[in-house]
Amino acid sequence: MTVPTGSTIEIKGLERAESDQVRGRTGLVHGATVFAILLVVPLGSLSVEAHRLAAIMGAVVVLWISEALPMPVTALLGAVACVALGVAPAREVFAPFADPLMFLFIGSFMIAKAIMLHRLDRRVAYSVLSLRIVGASPMRILFAFGVVTAFISAWISNTATTAMMYAIAMAILAFMSDAAAREGKSLDPRYAAALMLMTSFAASVGGLATPIGTPPNVIGLGFIRQLTTTELPFFSWMIIGVPVVVVMLLTVFFVFRNAGRDIQGGMAESARMLEEQRDKRGKWSTGEKSTVLAFGATVFLWMLPGILAIAYGDNSPEYKAVTARVPEGVAALIGASLLFMLPGGNGERAITWKDAAKIDWGIVLLYGGGFALGVLSFKTGLAESMGKGILAFLPISGETGLVVGSAIMAVILSEVTSNTASANMIVPVVISVSLAAGIDPVAPALAATMAASLGFMLPVSTPCNAIVYGSGYIPLKQMMRYGIVVDVVGVVVIIAAVKLLLPLVR
Repeated sequence: MTVPTGSTIEIKGLERAESDQVRGRTGLVHGATVFAILLVVPLGSLSVEAHRLAAIMGAVVVLWISEALPMPVTALLGAVACVALGVAPAREVFAPFADPLMFLFIGSFMIAKAIMLHRLDRRVAYSVLSLRIVGASPMRILFAFGVVTAFISAWISNTATTAMMYAIAMAILAFMSDAAAREGKSLDPRYAAALMLMTSFAASVGGLATPIGTPPNVIGLGFIRQLTTTELPFFSWMIIGVPVVVVMLLTVFFVFRNAGRDIQGGMAESARMLEEQRDKRGKWSTGEKSTVLAFGATVFLWMLPGILAIAYGDNSPEYKAVTARVPEGVAALIGASLLFMLPGGNGERAITWKDAAKIDWGIVLLYGGGFALGVLSFKTGLAESMGKGILAFLPISGETGLVVGSAIMAVILSEVTSNTASANMIVPVVISVSLAAGIDPVAPALAATMAASLGFMLPVSTPCNAIVYGSGYIPLKQMMRYGIVVDVVGVVVIIAAVKLLLPLVR
């Protein structure tokens, strides 16, 4: 297996950039065309406001899929258009930007920034991968690599996790490739592809474990809370999400089970490299200790309502007091605030505002804009009309049928656009379809939310896939072949988890 050169990757990057430019220009034209058509074509008995909102949302969906503009910009543009065209007053349109879940994003992003700043994620990764029982076998490395990636991804950005673990995976493959070359052999391309795909797949899967693991989770929870008045606390989500992650991670490993069976050379060198990287971390720094303290306090506050619900019941005064006074967003901000108070070494705090300000504000704005459009679709009656229209064409009925249909629609959509955009588009529609059918919308909406984080077949499906595809180790056909298996299993597992476990937490 030839290690890809820098020039090869640069050529691929240029080709992708040119393709993105063409797609972007085409997307702008198509978005404007869809907006104009929907604005002038009669749409049944819709109100004027709902009709205009339909045109705006049609254009926004096209721009999101084509990525003609940065996705946060498209979300903001959609909100601005709602005010400019009189769909609703500015105070009402921009109210979702102050939703409590916005502050869950902000607080958790700051904590994640501190984890990466002090390289706590790398300490965890190298500590596990350097264990003797792991480094002695290529398949154990593959399995442990997936477990570590999924665990880290449950707490920080999937993309950031993939980028970090990608660098570690490339180092492992380089050592194994050099060892094979000394024996006159080449690295088994199946193992190289498996390790790269494990990096991406485990990062995407791991994000399902917690509400903050990936933006679609928070987006879906926001729609469920706002449009169905149902709360799914942090602990309740984990009761559903963690089993999904465990089953899917085992599935991914099973898919790659034969990739490293014949590899012998290079394992000793890789094991030494991992041990050296672990030892370089040295003793725990002050910043690492402070970050663990702030992170631990936040996780405790996130899980406290669930613990109280188990101990006293969800109608108890203790449970109600904690959920009212310390919701997830407040807990995240408490943890983030601790970082500015606790020491970080060298006379500084665990995090400075300069570092904290570098969080992904684009996701925050994307959530606000998408949430605004979803809420307005219900207030104007557009969602109800869409729900009834879609229901007439769907060959499914009952809650189980809607759960299945919602998960399938979400995963298909996530293959052609980002997971975040998929959640923004699909969850409000699923809720409207459920309400139009007279069915409790929580189970179908939750299935759509979780399935929006799938999409493993194509490099464009998620940034995680794009990162590892750029390594040159993964043929597109191989990504598609493995990806469709994980997609199908993911849909089945999510449907089963929602049907079996959701009743336990409501």
